[in-house]
Amino acid sequence: MRYKFRAFCASTVLTVMAAVMPAQAHHSFPATYHVDKTETIQGTVVQFLFRNPHSFVHVMAPDKSGKMVTWAVEWGAGGALSGVSGDTLKPGDKVIVTGNPARDASSHRLRMRSIERPSDGWKWSGTFG
Repeated sequence: MRYKFRAFCASTVLTVMAAVMPAQAHHSFPATYHVDKTETIQGTVVQFLFRNPHSFVHVMAPDKSGKMVTWAVEWGAGGALSGVSGDTLKPGDKVIVTGNPARDASSHRLRMRSIERPSDGWKWSGTFG
């Protein structure tokens, strides 16, 4: 009986820990992005998805040919982004984003390295994942 109680307690503790601890290294950024290169875009926020496991900023900005496209900028988990909340960025905000470009250039994706909103001087830079 004592063994079953200990096993039950250990199982419960492990289940709770697994549920509340963040998942680490769930995918490889180097497999998706050129981590040794950066690209900068300047455009307008279309959508900001503040969520887990990754937030996204969708920005309308020109590609290398000058054609306007929507860029998907992958950012960190909402709870891990210091100084950022769900209200930090709004559609229509003008931003400058620097990030690691996707290996598939036609996907118009970046991995966030820094973002700036010149209208009020707000900036964020750092790493995640």
